[in-house]
Amino acid sequence: MGQAQSGDSGRHVSTEQLSHELALKFAKRCFTPLELYSFQDVFRSLADHQGSIAYLKEDTIARFLEIPDVIGVSSIVFQMVSYLGAFPFGQDAPVVLGFEQMVMVVVIMTERYQRVLKKGNRDRTKLLFRSLAVFDNKALQTHGEKSVEDGSDDTAGAHKEAPRSHVRGFAIDESANDEDDEDDDDLALAALESLDAIEVFRHGDAPIAQASIPSDNLKKLIMLLLLVAPLGTQENLARHTERLSGEQLEGLRKTADNILAAFVNVEKFPGVKIHQFNTVIPISLPFLFGGFNPLFEHFLFSKNIDFTKRKDGADAPISAPASQEDQPLLSQTGEILDLNVLSQLSFFLPGESLFRRLRLLYSGGDAGFSLGSFETKVFNWRAPTILLVSGNRISDPPTGGQERAFSDTLPPKRFQDSGKSDHVVFGVYLGQPWHQTHKECFGDTDIKLFQLEPVHEVFHASSINTDYVYFAKPPSAHSGIGFGCPHPKAKQTSGLTTHVNLGAVSLLLDSSFEFGVFTHNYTSGGGAFRNSETRKYDFQDRFEIESLEVWGCGGDAEAEQQRQRWAWEEREAEARRRVNLGTGDVDADRALLEMAGLIGGNRSGGSMN
Repeated sequence: MGQAQSGDSGRHVSTEQLSHELALKFAKRCFTPLELYSFQDVFRSLADHQGSIAYLKEDTIARFLEIPDVIGVSSIVFQMVSYLGAFPFGQDAPVVLGFEQMVMVVVIMTERYQRVLKKGNRDRTKLLFRSLAVFDNKALQTHGEKSVEDGSDDTAGAHKEAPRSHVRGFAIDESANDEDDEDDDDLALAALESLDAIEVFRHGDAPIAQASIPSDNLKKLIMLLLLVAPLGTQENLARHTERLSGEQLEGLRKTADNILAAFVNVEKFPGVKIHQFNTVIPISLPFLFGGFNPLFEHFLFSKNIDFTKRKDGADAPISAPASQEDQPLLSQTGEILDLNVLSQLSFFLPGESLFRRLRLLYSGGDAGFSLGSFETKVFNWRAPTILLVSGNRISDPPTGGQERAFSDTLPPKRFQDSGKSDHVVFGVYLGQPWHQTHKECFGDTDIKLFQLEPVHEVFHASSINTDYVYFAKPPSAHSGIGFGCPHPKAKQTSGLTTHVNLGAVSLLLDSSFEFGVFTHNYTSGGGAFRNSETRKYDFQDRFEIESLEVWGCGGDAEAEQQRQRWAWEEREAEARRRVNLGTGDVDADRALLEMAGLIGGNRSGGSMN
């Protein structure tokens, strides 16, 4: 009997008490004692007061985090944190941001909740969607009327009214694929489970399928995320203000537009639905919200605390976090890669391998557009590389002679263009060193084929088809660089010409680096790279290459290794040049070259006559 009463006692605890207990649990187990002390000091120094209530205002948070006014994102961030502060009872949002509410905000924004919740692997994507979303009033009214008419009661609290929302008034068109119409919030359930209070979970939030993030709001947030992407521990956002003026600001907006296009066609739909959000982020933008971690960690470090002294006057064993080294995020700006595109790459590639770690290995504008110059600059780099290519779509049918000649090497075009924009940017992340291929492609499942403009999307490798990369020089029938295409066969001696074999999802660059073609044959079901999950149709972009560059992921050690490899090959080449030939005995000279491994097999030593 007593056991039953004990088990039921949690049912009568108020949501306010549960929120208090969860905040206390998070504060003790998610923050170190020093972080908690700093957090208390920061909150006290920032808080406004109304009677006995201490709270943070919108402009206070924006000023403390150094969020720039030019983006116009402060109110959107405040909307987010006002919702997250109510966790795990989102239906009570927006809330006044007192101390306990800010504990919730910081724990969620820095992903420290994983230290407490039993199901810590659950991500915060759905929670962040709700924090950004607004709800369609008409849909909510219809939902409420239907519940009354049907006498249905799908909520735990048996309320006969339309569900509450923290933001109202955004009318949207219904999407055909809203499969995520679930009221349960995984993180909220896990939080209540950690308190043994799962019984009090209330389905009071509006159905998530009736919610949408306004496209303009999401664009502004993406601009902020592009800015904060490179932040290190305790690095101030104000250090990157140079990205907020002139051409860099226009580039920031353009990059945000390309990323927004991954979620929604803004010309047709005014907002992003949960299905699109949950589909795009895991595949193409898994690290999109990573910049929130260092940004909100600023609340855990107080500038009023002297970390160099202890009470007894001795030196403190713990020092303040060191600031980032004063070296540029990007050693030099390329024709394609700049700080905005670099941040865009960090949304799906680990930032620690990008910021302050990239060096330009090859640029077609500097070294020349040829396979030979590419090989000279890129081969022997023993760390991952990123290839970027940009260009302008060629007309269909082609008008110029060179365009027609390139099109003649391809199968007849059967697919539509990917969009209205004529300018396109594609790329490949490759973890293996480059080398020439003769019969088979190389690469592994870590390779990523992606588009950056006009739509951001990542095409992951398939494990079934392994035609990842080829680098084919003559005498291949169709020399060049292919990603996702079968390796070209040796040049045929007959007068019959064959078209290049394009993969289902593939990028092909011709041998002169004049033209390229990206193919997405959705109907075929994919090849070495998987089909798009959002653009479920066939398209193909044939383009004239404007810029081509390859960036090496690595630092001085990788560069030195490449230099040593080049030096070794140069010594080997010099040794070959010193071989004493020309004695008149052709057979003896050939035997000498074969013993040296310079000719024979797939190698050719050239003419012996």
